[in-house]
Amino acid sequence: MPEAVTLSIDGAPVSVPAGCTVAAAVALTGASSFRRSVTGEPRGPLCGMGVCFECRVTIDGRPHLRSCLILCRHGMSIETDE
Repeated sequence: MPEAVTLSIDGAPVSVPAGCTVAAAVALTGASSFRRSVTGEPRGPLCGMGVCFECRVTIDGRPHLRSCLILCRHGMSIETDE
């Protein structure tokens, strides 16, 4: 069984396998939208490799980070715009 990492997503504690990306962790919570466009359209991961910028979230107070490129670490605080 892989080691687990505990973090916070929108204020709720979540446990995910070590090596999981932030995008995968957010998706595991059942979220289908990570943020809203300027016109209010829901947005979420599209490319999964950091090209599209649709998966941006706030991590430990730093906004607009591409969640598909960042691995989860213990104690991380993730905020979506949802």
